[in-house]
Amino acid sequence: MVRRILLGSQLRRLREGCAITREDAGYAIRASESKISRMELGRVSFKERDVADLLSLYGVHDGNEREALLGLVREANKSGWWHSFNDVLPGWFQTYIGLEEAAALIRTYEVQFVPGLLQCEPYARAIFAQSRPVLAEEELERRVSLRMRRQKALTDGEGPRLWAVIDEAALRRPVGGPEVMRAQVQHLLDMAEQPNVVVQVMPFRFGAHAGESGAFSILRFPEQDLADVVYLEQLTSALYLDKRDDVDEYVQVMERLCVDSLTPQQTTDLLAGILKER
Repeated sequence: MVRRILLGSQLRRLREGCAITREDAGYAIRASESKISRMELGRVSFKERDVADLLSLYGVHDGNEREALLGLVREANKSGWWHSFNDVLPGWFQTYIGLEEAAALIRTYEVQFVPGLLQCEPYARAIFAQSRPVLAEEELERRVSLRMRRQKALTDGEGPRLWAVIDEAALRRPVGGPEVMRAQVQHLLDMAEQPNVVVQVMPFRFGAHAGESGAFSILRFPEQDLADVVYLEQLTSALYLDKRDDVDEYVQVMERLCVDSLTPQQTTDLLAGILKER
């Protein structure tokens, strides 16, 4: 996924450098302006012939440069591990998992539930069972397996850093019953000890705060050519924002949330207290 986005951003840079419109670029490869837009955002697969034609249009004739970009096409079209879960994975969420796998830093704010990357298995199962009661047992377990598989990136030593701000409401909401919540709070305590994980809680006592718009995530990538992406999940779709002004607004909100929330140590103390209460 990251290769697809990287390729798209480079194609956009080349096109803008030549002052060529998306409409003219689309015409050159027998496609629409909207397809060029989706290509530049990395949201569609690439045909090597189309990219070769665009490179010619943009004046890229150096053999080494062309081969490097065409090599990205071949890499970008390879399937990730998550494609084996296509039976339970919506298309709009496949994009996010690809971004998640490629990210160097994920900053997330959650209100209603513990973030998916920090959920223990019983808690994840309870969420799916309650929110989708019509799911067959096999599909439910497949969804849980997918969520657990995503977490391997945090524990295998090669994944991203995760900085999570969790509203206290998520910790007080009785998902799955007392035993499940005890397991989840203990899991948060364990994950907070990971060197690449930071957990903060926005406490009830703070009152109104910067996260009034609801849950969101910001993903940052190791490649300098890639802009940060803000992810906003909806019921049946998601928004991916990468325009600088939009991203900057969410970064400011996240910074404010981190300042106003409990420190990581205070968060650990709160979680330990909740564990005793339960």
